[in-house]
Amino acid sequence: MKKVCIIGISGKLGQYMLQHALDRGYEVNGVCRPESVGKLGKWKGKVTLFPGRTDDREVIARAVKGCDGVLTVLVPWGVQGYSTKTAEAVLDLAEPGARLVFSCGWHITRDGKDRYSLKLRLLLATFGPIARLFRFADISDQVRACGRIFASDRDWTVVRGSDLEEGPSEGLPVWAEHVGDPILESNRTRRIDFALFMVNALTDDEVLRKSPAIVSRQAPSAQAESAKPVAG
Repeated sequence: MKKVCIIGISGKLGQYMLQHALDRGYEVNGVCRPESVGKLGKWKGKVTLFPGRTDDREVIARAVKGCDGVLTVLVPWGVQGYSTKTAEAVLDLAEPGARLVFSCGWHITRDGKDRYSLKLRLLLATFGPIARLFRFADISDQVRACGRIFASDRDWTVVRGSDLEEGPSEGLPVWAEHVGDPILESNRTRRIDFALFMVNALTDDEVLRKSPAIVSRQAPSAQAESAKPVAG
């Protein structure tokens, strides 16, 4: 891995991914809205920016050219299919053989085997329709976007984040294939470590074509599971 592109680089998660990528010695391209370029002033001269919407195929084509990996923040803003169009642009235009890593929430399911808490189900049932009514966001768009990714034969990973918090790094998060696994019960991850998992997924074959759900390795549920004796 020599060169990566970060789609959505100006947000909090994108900025953390940028720093992790630079720390690994990667050359970095990035896509963000023109009005957000100023947020990246501290990295001037260290990143090549391509201002534009993340669902603009022309912008994406230029940004991902020559990149070995693409990190994409999937956001369901608006009701015009923003996430789906972004995912399709990356899948269609990234270099052959590039590792493609996408971020989303726990609510995405690949095989229907995830078990969600009543709290999360109620949140989605209330927030989703309200957000769409006011044309603020469309959670179902993120679901459709991930459906496109799961059906692709590209080298993809979809990282499903738990509730995020700020703070110093607690190390690379732990993960499970399905929400409902006891290790995930604490439902919290430092945003800086979500970004770390994303960047690490570029070179981790264990998560290739998987949708890991992550939680902080310092979370009580993760600590409790690691303390259990190994069977056999």
